[in-house]
This record gives sequence, structure tokens and C-alpha cells, in this order.
Amino acid sequence: MQKKKEFLMVGIGEILWDMLPRGKQLGGAPANFAYHATQLGNKGVVVSCVGRDDDGVEILKTLEKKEVGHYITSTDRYPTGVVTVSMDEQGIPSYIIHEDVAWDHLALNQEHLDLAARADVVCYGTLAQRNSDSAESIRNFLSHTSSECIRLFDINLRHHYDRATILTLLQTATILKLNDEELLVVREFLDLEGDETTVLEALCTAYDLELIILTKGGQGSRLFSPELGDSVFEGEAALVVDTVGAGDSFAAAVATGLCMQLPLEKIHPFAAKVAAYVCGFSGATPELPPLEELL
Repeated sequence: MQKKKEFLMVGIGEILWDMLPRGKQLGGAPANFAYHATQLGNKGVVVSCVGRDDDGVEILKTLEKKEVGHYITSTDRYPTGVVTVSMDEQGIPSYIIHEDVAWDHLALNQEHLDLAARADVVCYGTLAQRNSDSAESIRNFLSHTSSECIRLFDINLRHHYDRATILTLLQTATILKLNDEELLVVREFLDLEGDETTVLEALCTAYDLELIILTKGGQGSRLFSPELGDSVFEGEAALVVDTVGAGDSFAAAVATGLCMQLPLEKIHPFAAKVAAYVCGFSGATPELPPLEELL
């Protein structure tokens, strides 16, 4: 199946260097999302902030090399973001996320707001809400999106979150993405009872969500929608080097499928195949095969 339209997909929030055991890699969930959106034939764009330092210069050069669009500002006051990443024996990462860095202080201009109005998809999470500067900017950006825009809240709970932030961001979302551990946190915060399906139904009803993406690691994933249906997929077999960026690539693939108006039964194995491919490489941003080989 050929993809005819290039959709504008924005990742807003953190951009940084993942300091992996095998070397430095471009990272940050919104940046990873924009990269994979680009790889899947869309116009992927990162909105973030870097320091006016060597790491910041290298990020901008790397985005240009990877042909990822960006509306990235620079600052003299804060350094470019860095995350120290370690891996367990299964390739599951743990993170030390350094604080008070450039992306904590994202500021918008009119070009950012014009971009928001044109976006087909915006992906955002909780981490970049840890500082009020970026939190205010991201919420302002979302408020300027159109009613047709897919607002994908990829919750990404990384030690910097609270109940109020999650509730606020749920209210802006049309799609919620989370993993099985994060679902337990959300369930407790919202005092939801019942089995998994009951909780997903309650979330969709309470926040008018069009879709919930629930990932379960090696146990597969679930796409749950009141309108589009309920798809459970056991996952793709993969030789795992590490899982960094796999969830971001899954989100980009789901967003691509939705923009193409594919059914869930087509979108789900496509997204799982993309994520499994990413797991076979070190770092979040390997080059993907052509879209027609993945669909």
C-alpha cells in the first residue's frame, strides 16, 4: 500500500543525548517520535530547546543529517540535555535524567503557534512538564492545534510527574499511550476499579479519548477504541539489542496508520513490526526499511 500524503507530525518537549553503554545517541521521546514519523514518510518536526554548546550544535547537525525538521531554539543560560542510560541483561534501559537543562526552558514564538495550527499530529509527554517554563509552552502549543489534530499523550512516566499534571494532559489528548506499569499508576491516581477493559473504557469515557495504546513489553500490546474497535496483538519476534525508542516508533507508526485511515487490524501489526525492528539496534533512531516493506 502506497502512502500518498505527507502528514505533519510534531514531537514537542525534550531533546537530548542518550549516553548509552555503546556510545552517544540522539534521544528524547518527542524527538524520537518525530524521527520515526519522518522515516515513515511524514514531515516529522521537533519543537524543543538546546544549549549554545557543542552538544547543542551536534544535535542540530544530527537532525539535519537525519532529515528531521525542527523548530528548536537555543539558549546561553542552560546546557543541552543529557541522559545517562544503563541496560540490564534483557536490554531494558534505566535512566538518570539530568535536570535544569535547555529543554526545561522551552519558549514559543509565533512560528511555533503557526506550526501548531497546521499539525496533523502532536506527540507530548509528562517529562517536559517538570519545569513550569516548558509546561506552559507545551500547553499553549496544544491550545493552538486544530480540532482535527491528533493529540497523542505518550505518558512516559520518568520520575517527574504528579496527579494534577496527568489529569491536565489527559484533558488535552485524543489518544493516550502508556505501558502496563503506567496503567497501574493512572488507575490509582483516578481511583478506577475493575479489569483492564473496564479501566480502558472508563478512561475513554472520562476524557473523550478516541484511542488508547497499551504496550506490554514482551507480552504484546493492545489498541482500544470505543469507535474503531479493540485489537490485541501478541507482538513480533525480535532479537533485542535494547528497547530504547521502541515505544516512540510504535506511537509514530500508529499515528501514521490513523492518518492514512487504516483499520486497527492493519495498524497494529504494522506498529509492532516497526517497534520490533528498532529493538534490534542500539539507540532510539536506527534507519527504518521503506514504508511499503513494513505495511
